[in-house]
Formats: sequence, C-alpha cells, structure tokens
Amino acid sequence: MADVNRGNRPLSPFMIGQYYRPQMTSISSIMVRITGIVSLGTAFLIVLWLLTAATSESAFSVVDGLMRSFIGDLLMFVLTWAIWYHMLGRLRHVVWDLGYWVEVEISEHLGWAMFIGATVLTILTAIVV
Repeated sequence: MADVNRGNRPLSPFMIGQYYRPQMTSISSIMVRITGIVSLGTAFLIVLWLLTAATSESAFSVVDGLMRSFIGDLLMFVLTWAIWYHMLGRLRHVVWDLGYWVEVEISEHLGWAMFIGATVLTILTAIVV
C-alpha cells in the first residue's frame, strides 16, 4: 500500500483561501445560478403586484407604494441587473453548447463581459424606462 500523508492535504476543494482561489469562470457560473433564483423572486413580486391589483385596492396601494418608493426603485434596479446577467449567462452557455469560446482565457473574458454587460444594460434600461 502506498504511504500517503493524509494530514497535510486540504479537506475539500471548496475551501476558499489558501487551498482554492476563486476563478472568474466559477464565480460567473455561481452568479448565473444566484441570478436565476433572484429572477424567480422578481416574477413573484410581479405576480404579487398583479394579484393585489385584482383583489384589493388597499392591498394594491401598499404593494404599489412599496414598488414606487426609493427602496422599490433600488430593488427593481438590482433585480433588473440580475435578469440581464442571467440572460447573458444563458447566452454564454448556448455559445458553449455550440462548441465555441470554451477556452479558459476566453471564458474568463466572457465572465467579465457578463458583469460589465449586465451593468451597462441595466443602466440603459433605467434610463429608457
């Protein structure tokens, strides 16, 4: 049997710090998953707004007042960024599924492009809307 020194090995590859350095490809992939969940929350907010509009004027005024407040504007700005980021991430996966741009260096550039692109598209959406 091989002499294996198990005491000096890291316990898990997911230990961020001295054993694992986060890479843009992993961060962007995790962010696509997070923004997918946030997009579900966005859909929930829109359905809540529509349901209160259909059921009760007082409930609608509460939800509509929240959505039109500074907090609501800030929330919608962040949710818009999440939707744009998730859309760009899905587009990136379509390109990868076609077999293009799968090299590590290009994938890292795509990760940065997704963050920058989502930010620019969110600002453009805020200006237009």
